[in-house]
Amino acid sequence: MNISSTCSLHALSGYSFGVKDAQLDEDHSNAQRMARLHSEFTTMGMRRTVEAVLLVHEHGHPHVLMLQIANGFFRLPGDTLKPGEDEMEGLKRALSDKLAPPADVNVPGGPTIDTTWDVIELLGTWWRPNFESYMYPYIPAHITKPKEEKRMYLIQLPEKRLLSVPKNMKLVAVPLFEMHDNATRYGAQLASLPTLLSRFTFVKNL
Repeated sequence: MNISSTCSLHALSGYSFGVKDAQLDEDHSNAQRMARLHSEFTTMGMRRTVEAVLLVHEHGHPHVLMLQIANGFFRLPGDTLKPGEDEMEGLKRALSDKLAPPADVNVPGGPTIDTTWDVIELLGTWWRPNFESYMYPYIPAHITKPKEEKRMYLIQLPEKRLLSVPKNMKLVAVPLFEMHDNATRYGAQLASLPTLLSRFTFVKNL
Protein backbone atom coordinates (compact mmCIF):
# COMPACT_ATOMS: atom_id res chain seq x y z
CA MET A 1 0.00 0.00 0.00
CA ASN A 2 1.41 3.40 -1.04
CA ILE A 3 0.37 6.13 1.35
CA SER A 4 2.94 8.76 0.39
CA SER A 5 1.97 11.91 -1.47
CA THR A 6 3.83 13.60 -4.30
CA CYS A 7 4.85 17.22 -4.64
CA SER A 8 6.68 18.71 -7.62
CA LEU A 9 9.56 21.04 -6.81
CA HIS A 10 10.88 23.56 -9.32
CA ALA A 11 14.27 25.22 -9.28
CA LEU A 12 14.59 28.47 -7.35
CA SER A 13 16.32 29.97 -10.40
CA GLY A 14 13.04 29.74 -12.32
CA TYR A 15 11.40 32.41 -10.16
CA SER A 16 11.80 36.16 -10.39
CA PHE A 17 11.25 38.60 -7.56
CA GLY A 18 9.89 42.11 -7.38
CA VAL A 19 9.14 44.67 -4.69
CA LYS A 20 5.89 46.35 -3.72
CA ASP A 21 4.62 48.69 -1.00
CA ALA A 22 5.50 47.91 2.59
CA GLN A 23 2.99 46.05 4.75
CA LEU A 24 3.45 47.04 8.37
CA ASP A 25 2.35 44.94 11.33
CA GLU A 26 -0.53 46.28 13.37
CA ASP A 27 1.38 45.43 16.55
CA HIS A 28 4.87 46.58 17.55
CA SER A 29 5.38 44.12 20.40
CA ASN A 30 4.17 40.74 21.57
CA ALA A 31 2.28 42.44 24.40
CA GLN A 32 0.34 44.53 21.88
CA ARG A 33 -0.30 41.43 19.77
CA MET A 34 -1.76 39.54 22.71
CA ALA A 35 -3.82 42.54 23.80
CA ARG A 36 -5.37 42.80 20.33
CA LEU A 37 -6.05 39.05 20.31
CA HIS A 38 -7.83 39.40 23.67
CA SER A 39 -9.95 42.28 22.35
CA GLU A 40 -10.88 40.39 19.17
CA PHE A 41 -11.68 37.22 21.09
CA THR A 42 -14.12 39.14 23.27
CA THR A 43 -16.05 40.46 20.27
CA MET A 44 -15.50 37.84 17.52
CA GLY A 45 -14.40 34.63 19.22
CA MET A 46 -11.47 32.44 18.24
CA ARG A 47 -9.05 33.84 15.68
CA ARG A 48 -8.56 31.71 12.54
CA THR A 49 -5.21 32.01 10.78
CA VAL A 50 -3.98 30.37 7.58
CA GLU A 51 -0.42 30.10 6.31
CA ALA A 52 1.15 28.70 3.14
CA VAL A 53 4.16 26.43 2.69
CA LEU A 54 5.81 27.17 -0.67
CA LEU A 55 8.57 24.78 -1.74
CA VAL A 56 11.36 25.08 -4.29
CA HIS A 57 14.63 23.22 -4.72
CA GLU A 58 18.18 24.54 -4.73
CA HIS A 59 21.20 22.28 -5.26
CA GLY A 60 18.75 19.34 -5.30
CA HIS A 61 17.43 19.98 -1.78
CA PRO A 62 13.93 21.21 -0.81
CA HIS A 63 13.74 24.78 0.47
CA VAL A 64 10.82 26.62 2.07
CA LEU A 65 10.08 30.20 0.96
CA MET A 66 9.61 32.35 4.04
CA LEU A 67 9.24 36.05 4.75
CA GLN A 68 11.95 37.57 6.90
CA ILE A 69 11.23 40.69 8.90
CA ALA A 70 13.89 42.90 10.51
CA ASN A 71 16.71 40.50 9.54
CA GLY A 72 15.69 37.94 12.11
CA PHE A 73 12.01 37.11 12.42
CA PHE A 74 10.73 34.45 10.00
CA ARG A 75 7.13 33.72 9.05
CA LEU A 76 5.18 31.89 6.39
CA PRO A 77 3.02 33.98 4.05
CA GLY A 78 -0.53 34.06 5.38
CA ASP A 79 -3.02 36.09 7.34
CA THR A 80 -5.89 36.08 9.80
CA LEU A 81 -9.20 35.17 8.21
CA LYS A 82 -11.89 37.81 8.16
CA PRO A 83 -15.15 37.02 10.03
CA GLY A 84 -17.12 34.50 7.97
CA GLU A 85 -14.40 34.23 5.30
CA ASP A 86 -13.99 30.86 3.57
CA GLU A 87 -10.69 29.23 4.53
CA MET A 88 -9.47 28.53 1.00
CA GLU A 89 -10.51 31.93 -0.30
CA GLY A 90 -8.84 33.58 2.67
CA LEU A 91 -5.62 31.65 2.10
CA LYS A 92 -5.48 32.64 -1.57
CA ARG A 93 -6.28 36.27 -0.68
CA ALA A 94 -3.47 36.30 1.86
CA LEU A 95 -1.00 34.82 -0.64
CA SER A 96 -1.90 37.41 -3.24
CA ASP A 97 -1.66 40.22 -0.69
CA LYS A 98 1.82 39.09 0.31
CA LEU A 99 3.32 37.82 -2.95
CA ALA A 100 1.29 38.69 -6.06
CA PRO A 101 2.58 41.59 -8.22
CA PRO A 102 0.58 44.83 -8.06
CA ALA A 103 -1.83 45.38 -10.92
CA ASP A 104 -0.63 48.98 -11.21
CA VAL A 105 2.70 50.03 -9.72
CA ASN A 106 1.48 53.63 -9.68
CA VAL A 107 -1.34 52.85 -7.23
CA PRO A 108 0.15 52.36 -3.74
CA GLY A 109 -1.63 49.58 -1.87
CA GLY A 110 -3.85 48.90 -4.86
CA PRO A 111 -5.13 45.54 -6.14
CA THR A 112 -2.77 42.77 -7.19
CA ILE A 113 -2.63 40.84 -10.44
CA ASP A 114 -5.11 37.97 -10.45
CA THR A 115 -2.96 35.00 -9.42
CA THR A 116 -3.85 31.31 -9.18
CA TRP A 117 -2.70 29.40 -6.11
CA ASP A 118 -2.84 25.59 -6.17
CA VAL A 119 -3.53 24.30 -2.66
CA ILE A 120 -2.42 20.67 -2.27
CA GLU A 121 -3.48 19.80 1.27
CA LEU A 122 -3.47 20.65 4.95
CA LEU A 123 -0.10 19.98 6.59
CA GLY A 124 -0.86 20.74 10.22
CA THR A 125 -2.89 22.68 12.75
CA TRP A 126 -1.63 24.65 15.75
CA TRP A 127 -3.68 25.96 18.66
CA ARG A 128 -3.18 28.89 21.01
CA PRO A 129 -4.88 27.90 24.30
CA ASN A 130 -4.33 31.20 26.11
CA PHE A 131 -3.37 34.80 25.43
CA GLU A 132 0.27 33.81 25.29
CA SER A 133 2.88 33.34 22.57
CA TYR A 134 3.18 29.56 22.65
CA MET A 135 1.01 27.38 20.42
CA TYR A 136 0.53 23.60 20.47
CA PRO A 137 -0.15 21.03 17.72
CA TYR A 138 -3.14 19.87 19.79
CA ILE A 139 -5.71 21.38 22.14
CA PRO A 140 -4.60 20.81 25.76
CA ALA A 141 -7.07 18.69 27.73
CA HIS A 142 -8.15 21.48 30.10
CA ILE A 143 -8.85 24.01 27.31
CA THR A 144 -12.43 24.37 26.08
CA LYS A 145 -12.10 27.70 24.25
CA PRO A 146 -8.80 28.05 22.40
CA LYS A 147 -7.95 31.60 21.44
CA GLU A 148 -6.52 30.90 17.97
CA GLU A 149 -6.40 28.13 15.38
CA LYS A 150 -3.62 28.25 12.79
CA ARG A 151 -3.64 25.98 9.74
CA MET A 152 -0.66 25.40 7.44
CA TYR A 153 -1.32 24.39 3.83
CA LEU A 154 1.08 23.07 1.21
CA ILE A 155 0.97 25.02 -2.06
CA GLN A 156 2.06 23.67 -5.44
CA LEU A 157 4.03 26.39 -7.21
CA PRO A 158 4.19 26.53 -11.01
CA GLU A 159 7.51 26.18 -12.81
CA LYS A 160 7.94 29.95 -13.15
CA ARG A 161 6.35 32.92 -11.42
CA LEU A 162 7.00 36.52 -10.50
CA LEU A 163 6.70 37.00 -6.74
CA SER A 164 6.49 40.55 -5.42
CA VAL A 165 7.48 41.07 -1.81
CA PRO A 166 6.58 44.02 0.46
CA LYS A 167 9.65 46.24 0.64
CA ASN A 168 9.91 45.96 4.43
CA MET A 169 10.33 42.18 4.12
CA LYS A 170 12.68 39.74 2.39
CA LEU A 171 11.68 36.45 0.79
CA VAL A 172 14.25 33.83 1.71
CA ALA A 173 14.63 30.18 0.75
CA VAL A 174 15.50 28.09 3.81
CA PRO A 175 16.62 24.45 3.35
CA LEU A 176 14.78 21.78 5.30
CA PHE A 177 18.00 20.58 6.92
CA GLU A 178 18.50 24.07 8.39
CA MET A 179 15.00 24.12 9.87
CA HIS A 180 14.95 20.60 11.30
CA ASP A 181 15.09 20.60 15.10
CA ASN A 182 16.01 24.29 15.05
CA ALA A 183 13.22 25.84 17.11
CA THR A 184 15.69 28.25 18.67
CA ARG A 185 16.02 30.12 15.38
CA TYR A 186 12.73 29.40 13.62
CA GLY A 187 10.27 28.60 16.37
CA ALA A 188 8.49 25.29 17.03
CA GLN A 189 5.99 25.63 14.19
CA LEU A 190 8.52 26.22 11.40
CA ALA A 191 10.95 23.69 12.87
CA SER A 192 8.22 21.05 12.58
CA LEU A 193 7.89 21.45 8.79
CA PRO A 194 10.64 18.94 7.81
CA THR A 195 8.80 16.26 9.82
CA LEU A 196 5.39 17.20 8.39
CA LEU A 197 6.83 17.09 4.86
CA SER A 198 8.73 13.81 5.33
CA ARG A 199 5.85 11.69 4.00
CA PHE A 200 5.99 13.44 0.61
CA THR A 201 7.92 12.18 -2.38
CA PHE A 202 9.49 15.23 -4.01
CA VAL A 203 9.80 15.25 -7.77
CA LYS A 204 12.53 17.75 -8.61
CA ASN A 205 12.14 19.47 -11.97
CA LEU A 206 15.00 21.43 -13.49
